[in-house]
Amino acid sequence: MSSQAKTALPVVPAANLDEPDAAGRWLVETLWPRAGVGIIGGAPKCGKSWLALDLAVSVASGTPCLDTFAVAASGGVLVYMAEDAGSVVKERLAGICSHRSLDLAGLPIGVITAPSLRLDLPRDQARLLETVRRHAPRLLLLDPFVRLHRVNENHAQDVSAVLGYLRQLQRAHDLALVVVHHARKNGGSSGGQSLRGSSDFFAWVDTALAIRRQRQQLVLSAEHRAARAGDPIALVLAGTERDMHLAVVPAEQCDDRAPATADLDSTVLAALDSAGQTGLSRQALRTTVRVRNQSLTDALTRLAASGRITRHDDSWVRLPIPIPAHIDTRRNGNRNGGALSG
Repeated sequence: MSSQAKTALPVVPAANLDEPDAAGRWLVETLWPRAGVGIIGGAPKCGKSWLALDLAVSVASGTPCLDTFAVAASGGVLVYMAEDAGSVVKERLAGICSHRSLDLAGLPIGVITAPSLRLDLPRDQARLLETVRRHAPRLLLLDPFVRLHRVNENHAQDVSAVLGYLRQLQRAHDLALVVVHHARKNGGSSGGQSLRGSSDFFAWVDTALAIRRQRQQLVLSAEHRAARAGDPIALVLAGTERDMHLAVVPAEQCDDRAPATADLDSTVLAALDSAGQTGLSRQALRTTVRVRNQSLTDALTRLAASGRITRHDDSWVRLPIPIPAHIDTRRNGNRNGGALSG
């Protein structure tokens, strides 16, 4: 056996580990950890990129994110926007700066302009690593993940290799890393667990910010690995073309009415679709759809009576939609007569 194989792993007594640094926990208070990796997720066209750029301007300028969340550790920012032309990125950044009376030219925001960046290729990994080493940003923003690779997002091994590289990058350079990613269709409002692709995405994050549409407003929720999540907040895209920005909607203006019956039933079904065969407990459902206990009781009763959901032990599970008896399944290529998924 070689001497290298005999070398033991380092072990430190638990009491001798570094003390928690509460003062240095946050990059943006209660919104993003100082040196954390994470995802801003949501459906297309729901403001994910606007939120990411607002975060970038906040860290670079030291001004509160969304005019609400204080910046605890300002510094330089590197941005790669794979789907937007440079002029569009500049227009959005300038609009956020105009709203806050900031001069974009005076902020330490660098935009990576490479035509492509493939995080699954060693060559591009090395180039990004060298770029981060040279610029030493406090925050690195990559938007969106789907344009940064050609791996199968549902394949855990492929995804974990890319995410592992990003985690190593974050640790080696002590930076915060934000990735914008899409939510699954019919992902409901289950936050980080609604992210499209492998469950490794949610397992990887220190923070997951999720934006979803609720009537005429956007709702932002946060989940943290090492901190309590705050209450969801309502957002709206505000301003003119000159100073377009995301704004927090005052509580008294929020549309917090109980959802209509059809809307609530659809929301419950979407949440159960997202959960798959494991289903969701009543408490998890109530946390997800955020309605009164009686409203959820009525919805579960309606859906169970119609044969769309069922209860297994302590969890509610979505049932497949049966094929009507008058339909000849063989004409649709389903010769086993199985049920269609809902």
